[in-house]
Amino acid sequence: MRIILGVTGGIAAYKAADLARLLVRDGHEVQAVLTRSAEEFVSAVTFASLTGKKVFSNLFDASAAIEHIDVAQSNDLLVVAPATANILAEFAHGLAGGFLSTLYLAFRGPVILAPAMNTNMWEHEATRENVETLRRRGHTIVETGVGLLACGTFGAGRLAENEAILEAVRRVVNPAVRDLEGETVLITAGPTQEPIDPVRFISNRSSGKMGFALAQAALDRGAKVILVSGPVALDAPRGAEVVRVRTAAEMRAAVFSKLEAATVVIKCAAVADFRVAHPAGRKIKKQGKPVSLELDPVGDILAELGRTRLHPEHPWGSRLLVGFAAETENVIEYARRKLEEKNCDMIVANRVGAKTVGGEDSAFESDTNEVAMVLRGGEVVEVARAPKREIADRILGQVVRLRQRAGVAR
Repeated sequence: MRIILGVTGGIAAYKAADLARLLVRDGHEVQAVLTRSAEEFVSAVTFASLTGKKVFSNLFDASAAIEHIDVAQSNDLLVVAPATANILAEFAHGLAGGFLSTLYLAFRGPVILAPAMNTNMWEHEATRENVETLRRRGHTIVETGVGLLACGTFGAGRLAENEAILEAVRRVVNPAVRDLEGETVLITAGPTQEPIDPVRFISNRSSGKMGFALAQAALDRGAKVILVSGPVALDAPRGAEVVRVRTAAEMRAAVFSKLEAATVVIKCAAVADFRVAHPAGRKIKKQGKPVSLELDPVGDILAELGRTRLHPEHPWGSRLLVGFAAETENVIEYARRKLEEKNCDMIVANRVGAKTVGGEDSAFESDTNEVAMVLRGGEVVEVARAPKREIADRILGQVVRLRQRAGVAR
């Protein structure tokens, strides 16, 4: 495929050089277009060397009077990484102030945008509205990462990993087969929060990325998706029915209220194991002495779902149940045990504490993951480290195969 790689002026622009290399390695022809501000961070010579093609930047070069039209018409896909707040605004409002924004207006193929900016800029109402405008046009937005930014703040707005951007490109090049049409997939995602007092709570480090990736992948494969999500800093997948909850009790109520409509249930949420027995009605004041909290166990939603499969008044029929397990040791052994105890069709196990190259926890903080799918009957399918969206497709592929084995493929 012939790809335009737009690079804009953010500190993350240096990552675009490696993205160009990865795209070329995947067999694509890459035409780099740098904004004038991008050239303050990266060199056109670098991209010319990596792609073997001329790099465009200045709309008013004497030799480039109509080249922005030629480039737009002779390529198949536009990828912008990083996409700054400024370029998102130009694209959303149809402003044509430079080579890239003018090219965009003349381009008629699919568009992939990977935003990167300061957290406050990313969360500003103007940026959110621009992003939603671009989503409505059918453009793919590669979600930003959460972490330490160049400005020294911690939060959303970090450029997605190149592997995630590359996966978005691969999905455009080879769209997923719509093998989940007719299915309704109920997915839980994110953490839950159990209050200590009006300002504090017990929770965990789940970001919700895996569950949201599953929701998007299921939508792309033709399913109707019901997403029950705890508190996360992620945009809801367009087209999903989203139920926002906070506590484990709220998540349980939401799951069982939607259960009848579901044909596949995927319990990906990291539900808190304990709750404070007696949450304080007022903020607990710091008094320089230890404070003890009495904790009660939280009900196990996955186990309760598994038990309902055996109840004659709640026939599951061909409905599938998939659970997740996050373990620090004996991952496969514990996953097998959980599969039997919770009466699941499959457990997706990942190792908590395994670090990515960037130092994030692979299970909770990263855009990538590595898992083992443990199936009823003893089969174990290992999936090497990959973007969470790719992991999601592998999980759903296994769901389809389970359907086929049961003789209920649609």
